[in-house]
Amino acid sequence: MERVYITDAAVVTALGPTLSDTWHLLMAGNSGIGKINRFDTRNYLSDSAAWIRDLVPDANRSMLTTLVERLVSQLSPLDPDALVFTATTKSCIDLIDTPGREADLLCSSMARYISQQLNLADRGINISAACASSTIAIAKAAQAIALGQAQSALVCSMDLVTEFVFSGFSALRAMSPEPAKPFDRNRRGLTLGEGAGALVLTGETRARAKGMNLLAEVSGWGIAGDASHITAPDREGAGLVRAVTKALEGNGTKIPAIGAISAHGTGTVYNDAMELTAFKRVFQDKIPPVNSVKGALGHTLGAGGGIEAALGIKMLDHQVLPPTVGLSLPEPGAETLVSNQPMDFKGEYLLTTNSGFGGINAALVLGRGESLS
Repeated sequence: MERVYITDAAVVTALGPTLSDTWHLLMAGNSGIGKINRFDTRNYLSDSAAWIRDLVPDANRSMLTTLVERLVSQLSPLDPDALVFTATTKSCIDLIDTPGREADLLCSSMARYISQQLNLADRGINISAACASSTIAIAKAAQAIALGQAQSALVCSMDLVTEFVFSGFSALRAMSPEPAKPFDRNRRGLTLGEGAGALVLTGETRARAKGMNLLAEVSGWGIAGDASHITAPDREGAGLVRAVTKALEGNGTKIPAIGAISAHGTGTVYNDAMELTAFKRVFQDKIPPVNSVKGALGHTLGAGGGIEAALGIKMLDHQVLPPTVGLSLPEPGAETLVSNQPMDFKGEYLLTTNSGFGGINAALVLGRGESLS
């Protein structure tokens, strides 16, 4: 099977307009969460989100289009035959009340838009699988390249903070009234965020022939469902255990020891407990260091896995996990695993996980790259 590498990456987040900016502010323990003024929050559980302040609502143009344009402008020219995968849960939902823009609400619309903007032959597909969307999109792209069905692929993930989404999570009572505290014993729920991530995946043969930077290897992937509840995860982490176990089998070769884990870490009571249970089942008493970026970037829904995979490149390169912002009192069993300070680790592989409503779970294993620009 062909080895698959990430050869380009970009993000736009509430912390910064680029991957480098986001990384440096994240490492400094900064947070992009703040009081949101796009809509009236008085009737909701929270008044805050990790939102991008200069994304301005426009009745004639979705904020998501602007966000995606900022994202893809950072990428080097792509191979015209690259496959296109997008991941979004709600697409241009900010236009829901705009007559005549119904087509923009379709999640597939963003794949076509990106393809046209970049002059790519493939019109693309969108993966909408709740909060595991972009992790699954990366897995699907990597699988296509590994099996020789394509030589390169672009994966773009994106979602917005809108009143439509905000009201839904408030109604579910999933949002915290204060900024999220992943893996903290006093956590009260998630904080919504918005952002976008882009990864260019390339087969080893083409990447080496064209002298591309091998930023990280997509070494393994796994997807599994537990179908336990419409919103709550399986308490024993059955689906996540299967996804992680499959990812650890690797792309044809069993993965050696994992150096660290970039967890889903939403800050909800049941998600964080489920993840720790699953990690214990997989790694027994040798769980690697764990972190979550959602206390700083918010829960960016379908964009989360893509942003976290891009940040994973930096984690592997620098051999350090960013602080878990918002954490003050780790929940029992997590005291030695998570920290509100950067944590050094040693290892060539990073595990990154995401889970979503409906019992969807996905995991990636990223291997350390060979060169960085």
